[in-house]
Amino acid sequence: DEEMAKTVESIRDFGVLTPAIVRPDPDGGYEIISGHRRHHASELAGKETLPAIVREMDDDAAIILMVDSNLQRETLLPSERAFAYRMKMQAIKHQGKATSPQVAAKFRSDDAVAKDQGISGDTVRRYIRLTNLIPELLDMVDEKKIALNPAYELSFLKKEEQVDLLDAMDSEQATPSLSQAQRLKKYSQE
Repeated sequence: DEEMAKTVESIRDFGVLTPAIVRPDPDGGYEIISGHRRHHASELAGKETLPAIVREMDDDAAIILMVDSNLQRETLLPSERAFAYRMKMQAIKHQGKATSPQVAAKFRSDDAVAKDQGISGDTVRRYIRLTNLIPELLDMVDEKKIALNPAYELSFLKKEEQVDLLDAMDSEQATPSLSQAQRLKKYSQE
């Protein structure tokens, strides 16, 4: 895309200014945790090496760092944000398994994700809920054909109901408003 072309041009002119973060791969070599786009752009620019910082980290720490790096990108689709929040929340939950039940009761991983992003826990939960949409509806959210709030409500529909809705939307050439999506959710729950 246009953004990648600019990154390739910048790397050709100035090199990679921010090193990637990698961890040793048990099978040899390194696994990129942060810097996938810089790596790809470097390859397109004809560079043979990429500056990198090597860190030892477990899978959960690697996921959290990867997600945090991706969330800093200027352009992020709602689906990318939704799956990133979900991945980070799951990694945080996994890290907390050794936590005592008293501490765990006061700790919500989705609130931890929200705090790191400077947003509310409700916002994180709403984005994560989008991961329950069928791919075709999630694509429509990314394409701004369905707004975020109606999409959140539609995510409560069963998969087969979402497929039926997609067919109805296609035949009517229309998408549901927020109030229509809320009614569909209510009907589905009843």
